[in-house]
Amino acid sequence: MTRAGLSGPLRTVPRRTALISGAGIAGPALAFWLNRCGFAVTVVEKAGTLRDGGYPVDVRGTALEVVRRMGILPRLRKAHIDLRRLTFLDGDGGVVASVDPHTVTGGVAGRDLEVRRGDLTRVLHTAVRDDVEFLFGDSIDTLDQSGHGVDVAFHGGGRRTFDLVFGADGLHSRTRASLFGPEERFHRYLGHCFAGFTLRNTFGLRRETVLWNTPGRAAALYAVGDAGDTGGKDDVHAFLNFAHPEQPFGAFRDPRAQRDLLASVFADAGWEVPGMLAALRDADDLFFDGAGQIRMPRWSHGRVALVGDAAYAPSFLTGQGSSLALVGAYMLAGSLADRDHTAGFAAYEHRTREFVTVNQDQAGENGGALFPTTARALERRNAMLRGLGTAPVTEGRPAHSALALPEFTPLG
Repeated sequence: MTRAGLSGPLRTVPRRTALISGAGIAGPALAFWLNRCGFAVTVVEKAGTLRDGGYPVDVRGTALEVVRRMGILPRLRKAHIDLRRLTFLDGDGGVVASVDPHTVTGGVAGRDLEVRRGDLTRVLHTAVRDDVEFLFGDSIDTLDQSGHGVDVAFHGGGRRTFDLVFGADGLHSRTRASLFGPEERFHRYLGHCFAGFTLRNTFGLRRETVLWNTPGRAAALYAVGDAGDTGGKDDVHAFLNFAHPEQPFGAFRDPRAQRDLLASVFADAGWEVPGMLAALRDADDLFFDGAGQIRMPRWSHGRVALVGDAAYAPSFLTGQGSSLALVGAYMLAGSLADRDHTAGFAAYEHRTREFVTVNQDQAGENGGALFPTTARALERRNAMLRGLGTAPVTEGRPAHSALALPEFTPLG
């Protein structure tokens, strides 16, 4: 029997059970592959439903092979945004350069994907919903590991025991905190804060991004559809980014403080920023955070392992968060296909860590290119942009394809 890159005999032994915390990208992808490896899988998600919306995300390099093996590549191709132009502006709103987006992102035109995050999560959920159990509106309260499994108490009051538990619950993972300690032990702040929200496309933008820069500040409008589209596609994603030497911890849990901080930082900004700040006051989908990475010496403890942002968030500066989640899910499940959890978790880290690290290291290069913090660095960046051509990129960055996916054989 051969299915989607995982081949071998049907299992005749009792199915191992697995609980996954998080139904974003890494969680459903891991559920898909664990199910193919013979696990009985449950996914618990604290939100009441799938999370819709969110900034568009990229699927590149090795991750494209993962979604191909899942059989969902055609659906994602249909959801592809096809961003056609990236225009950089100076502080006065004048055009510095207009380039093919792939020349900056390192993606490949006609091959790599950019989709709305909500579209990706829906496609992943659809691919696995008939084969695994989903528990929405609940979350893990406590984990108690023993020789026979992991005893889980849920916030909703239920108790169950699983052979293995996986944390796919994002950058601020509670699973990670419960096993390894506070986030600050593993969080690497990259010196920027950012905010994202949506507003109506009154700018005439069509499948393009316009990025305004002054030293240490950036504002972008990102139109994923054509102006005048129906069905909400004529909204634009607004993005504000600014350099901040220390994390503004007081703002992270306080939306009013976030709005006040953004208004202060961008108070004298030109271009369309005043209108963006006005829209921000009434936005109901504001997302605010610091740009940061998670770097851990190990990704598992006993019968519990982490995947995606919970284990190795690369930050939005790399554009590789979704791709790392998809690849990591495949590698984790496949490493358990013919091994017990001790050997499987060790194989997962051994096979995947170099790929993770080389992609996380892209943050420094990309952050400096998109968000220079000094006038001199900004002028160097602008001079580089003026020298770029508009031809589509035909080869992606080596980091995106630095891992060749193995084939895995389920334990029979």
